[in-house]
Amino acid sequence: MKKLFTIFSVLLPAMLFSYTGEVILSFDTPGHFPTGMTFDGQNIWLADYKSDLLYCIDPASGKVLRSIPAPAYWPEGLAWDGEALWNADIKGGIPLSENYNGVIYRVDPANGDILKTIQSPTKAPRGLTWDGQYLWCVDASSDQVIQFSPDDGTTIKAFRSPSSNPTGITFDGKYLWISDRSRDKIYMVDPDNGMVIIITDAPGEYTRGMCYDGNTIWAVDYQRDKIYQLKTRDGEQFRVFNSHVSTITVTDQITNFGPGKILSADVHIAIPKNRPNQTILTEPEYFPRSPEIVTDKWGQQTAHFHFKNVADGKNVEGKMKVKAKISEVRYFIYPEEVGTLDDIPQEIKEKYLENNEKYHYDHPVIQNAVKEAIGGETNAYLIFRGIFNYLIDHMYYEMSGGWNTAPTVLARGNGSCSEYSFVYIAMCRAAGLPARYVGSVVVRGDLACIDDVFHRWVEVYLPNYGWVPIDPSGGDQDWPGNQANYIGHLANRFLITTEGGGGSETMEWTYNSNDFWTTEPKTYVVSDRFAEWEPVEE
Repeated sequence: MKKLFTIFSVLLPAMLFSYTGEVILSFDTPGHFPTGMTFDGQNIWLADYKSDLLYCIDPASGKVLRSIPAPAYWPEGLAWDGEALWNADIKGGIPLSENYNGVIYRVDPANGDILKTIQSPTKAPRGLTWDGQYLWCVDASSDQVIQFSPDDGTTIKAFRSPSSNPTGITFDGKYLWISDRSRDKIYMVDPDNGMVIIITDAPGEYTRGMCYDGNTIWAVDYQRDKIYQLKTRDGEQFRVFNSHVSTITVTDQITNFGPGKILSADVHIAIPKNRPNQTILTEPEYFPRSPEIVTDKWGQQTAHFHFKNVADGKNVEGKMKVKAKISEVRYFIYPEEVGTLDDIPQEIKEKYLENNEKYHYDHPVIQNAVKEAIGGETNAYLIFRGIFNYLIDHMYYEMSGGWNTAPTVLARGNGSCSEYSFVYIAMCRAAGLPARYVGSVVVRGDLACIDDVFHRWVEVYLPNYGWVPIDPSGGDQDWPGNQANYIGHLANRFLITTEGGGGSETMEWTYNSNDFWTTEPKTYVVSDRFAEWEPVEE
């Protein structure tokens, strides 16, 4: 009964609670070619480029209240400035193919009269929104997000879109929300610098326009001809989805190539536990059976196998087999809802701010990097993100062998996933932000596979959120949205076995498994570690 209760409690968030981006309601569009969308304080306005109309729609029922003519022949983005509509036309007001010469019109919502015309800051403006002073648009041809003057179209600010093919944009009073056509995502973006903070799934395959009604996001899908209302800030911190069940067998094998004996050999296999991304469905099976279960100083349990007098040409191995439900997890972290360093529990600080030989965070290389990355910042999220952004700019991924210290790796400018993790943890701890690493075995392609590469990343303690995953090596990406995909997100590929703050008496600095041995002189020993994945039909 206790085991069933544990499983149920882990699954409970996914079963009962909502999440940012979840659909509240939906209804059909009045036409079949919907594009731009805005909210006037009471009703939704929707552009349709085939009918050349702007529809005023009741958001409660989806009923069309009235319509006015579009200002030109290819209406796209819509915005509301408190008094009038703004409509972007990508064909320059002329019904001519390939005439991408964007024009922006200010329109009287009563009758469609054109009140003002300005040249668009970009050739093919798609989405459009108003921030209280300036207009914003996205351009799918240049993959840009542009803030511009409503007086004459002068560009105020521009940055790269989160992903290719941006389509819709809206402003919620603090952040921009941007949809794309290529990855079918919606991104919450910092308007100061273009940093992607939150990612959620779009409600359909081709989100075209978006608007904000003061509480929720609305999105229109061009492929489905549907308007969707989406949740934001509903209090749910993460979403669990895209699950599968697998049996995973972790093996640590020691082979004696002689000519002498292995006098003693010890194998430690890390024991996984329930986490947001995984539910352990069966108690682990061990081979040989009944190993000693030990716990290191970080609280990591391992199955300990001991062997003696292994002859030339023989091998021994420890095995662990578990059945687990593996899920994708995505966190929704609003920076202003994350506390400061002072809000972190003292016991967390004492344990996960420890310095040692791998982190060496009192080294000038680490100290100077932290100053450059975050300055005097105290908001835990901005520290967490500032260090991540710094590593994207100063390192690149390369497996060069060995695990060097954090100052050495940062000065070199490249590293493996483990080395990235050491640098990121060192910088976080130097800034006063508790951090640790987790290690996993990984699905490699098909669900039936073998993994002998593995993966390690970092978890950071954010007050009001707890331990949040961040993968600094995975963040070595080009697109801002792809970078943010490695913050607070795990694909359904990982069985996390190991949780550690640093070296330990059983696992040392490794993860998944570890082994030790003593031998007679001139004896050659090889250790091999791998994991086998077998999908289970549910």
